[in-house]
Amino acid sequence: MISMNKKVLITDKVHPVLINGLDKCGFQVIYQPQMSYQDVQERVAQFNGIIINSKIKCDRTFLEQAQHLDFIGRLGSGLDIIDQEYARKLGVTIISSPEGNANAVAEHTLGMLLGLTHKIVKSHSDVRNLQWTREPNRGTELYDKVIGIIGFGHTGPSFARKLKGFGVRILVYDKYKQNIAEEFEDVEVVPLAALIVQSDVVSIHLPLTNETENFVNRTFLSKMKKDAIIINTSRGRILDSRALIESLKSGSLYGACLDVLENEKPETWTLEEMYIYQYLLEHPNVIITPHIAGWTTRSLELIASVLLNKIQILYK
Repeated sequence: MISMNKKVLITDKVHPVLINGLDKCGFQVIYQPQMSYQDVQERVAQFNGIIINSKIKCDRTFLEQAQHLDFIGRLGSGLDIIDQEYARKLGVTIISSPEGNANAVAEHTLGMLLGLTHKIVKSHSDVRNLQWTREPNRGTELYDKVIGIIGFGHTGPSFARKLKGFGVRILVYDKYKQNIAEEFEDVEVVPLAALIVQSDVVSIHLPLTNETENFVNRTFLSKMKKDAIIINTSRGRILDSRALIESLKSGSLYGACLDVLENEKPETWTLEEMYIYQYLLEHPNVIITPHIAGWTTRSLELIASVLLNKIQILYK
C-alpha cells in the first residue's frame, strides 16, 4: 500500500480503472480533466505524480515548478511534449502506455487506406449528393501491393498483423529495432531507401524527435513510386505538408491518409496554413481525420490499465 501522502494529479479524461486502481493502491487522486495548463503549472508542486495527455506540455519551465514529482504518466504515446532529458536529470520517471492504443491505431490506418483505395469516402459523398457514379469510383485492391512500414515499435507490428490476410508484401524499416525478421516471419526488413522506392503504400509509425521532424520531406516524397500513397498516423510534424502538396499537384503521388497535421488547431491557422490544409481537405485522394486513430472506447480502458500497471511496478 502506497502512503496516503502520495498525491497524483490526473489532468485529462481517463477510464475509471486508473482512478480506482490508484485509489486502491493508496494514492490520493485528484481528477481534474478540465484544469487549464496555467492552473496545473501553479499546483504541480503539490503532487508526486502527474498523468497527462497532449494539452499539458512538461517543458523545463513546467518541471522547475514540480519539486516533489516522482513520475509523469503519459496517456498513450508521444513523449515529445516532455523535456525527457531535464526530467531524468531531476529524477522524474517518465511512463507511457503506447501498448494501449496500438491496435486502435493499426485498425484506423487500415481503415483509412481501404477508404482511399476503394474510394469509400468519395463514393459515399457522391451518393449523399444523389450522384450514383460507379465507374469514376472504381477502386484499387491491396492484393499484390507492396506496403512499407517505417517504425516498428508498437503500432507498426500491429498494422503488419492486420495486413497479413490481404496478400501484400510487407517491407519494414526501423533504425533502432533489432531482430524484427526473427519475430515477424511475414515481413522483409530492408534499408530505408529500398522501402521508399519499392512501396506502393508507405505508412509512418515514428515518434516525434529532432531526428524525425520533417522526416517525410520533398526528397523523401520525390523518391516514392508514382501513384503511391503516404500514411501518417504518428505526429504531424513528421510530414512536411508543403512538400506533400507539391507531390500531389505534380501527380507524382496518388494520395495521402493523415490522422495528424503540423497544426491541429484550425482556429490558430495562419493564412499559409489555411491554404495548405484547405487544399488537402478538398483533394479527392486525401483523407484527413482529427487525430483519432488511437481514440476508441477500448483503447481508453487499455491505456489506463497499462499505465496503472507500470505505476504499480514503479512503487514496488
